[in-house]
Amino acid sequence: MPVFFQQQINEHTRLGIWKIEETEEFFSQNVPVQQNVSHPKKRLQHLAGRFLLQFLFPDFPYELIQIADTRKPYLADAKYHFSISHCGDYAAAIVSRDSRVGIDIEIPVEKIRLIRWKFLQKEELQRFTQNDVEFDDHHLLTLLWSCKEAVFKWYGDGEVDFRQHIQLSNRQEETIDCFFGKNESKPIINYRIFGGLVLAWIVS
Repeated sequence: MPVFFQQQINEHTRLGIWKIEETEEFFSQNVPVQQNVSHPKKRLQHLAGRFLLQFLFPDFPYELIQIADTRKPYLADAKYHFSISHCGDYAAAIVSRDSRVGIDIEIPVEKIRLIRWKFLQKEELQRFTQNDVEFDDHHLLTLLWSCKEAVFKWYGDGEVDFRQHIQLSNRQEETIDCFFGKNESKPIINYRIFGGLVLAWIVS
């Protein structure tokens, strides 16, 4: 099985990354397409992400997934909290029985340099670049973007301004601190860098 990475976070929470090498037929035998996804690549990602939910927790009822107005997938009975992300040939998911979660996976690309001020404030970037606001390493910028995406998915209620509402600071070896202004919380963002991939997630 092409499980690229998996982690048992705690007794109730697991995450994984699936490298998509199978055909659409492989996934569709097990996972129904619940959205009208017309693009073949996106449909394959969609199926792989949902397949991964049941790989992490075999009794996950993916046929009961609903989509909120904010486009966040959820289970009405909240038996599981979950989040899914895709990029390229990879799908990532995190599932928890008792905590809200958010996950994001990205492939670093240089064009993120052009939009860094859309999601970062200068003072915020200075915390990570020793006061050099012209610093434009696309790997670091992708990590900061991925962290903010994970917060957005963890929150789940939409209407989030990445620059104003999500402030990142204090990068440790595999965590970054966050202040989320929408509810004045301080979730800790976990991350991993796998060569060509960046993964960020929250359990809170």
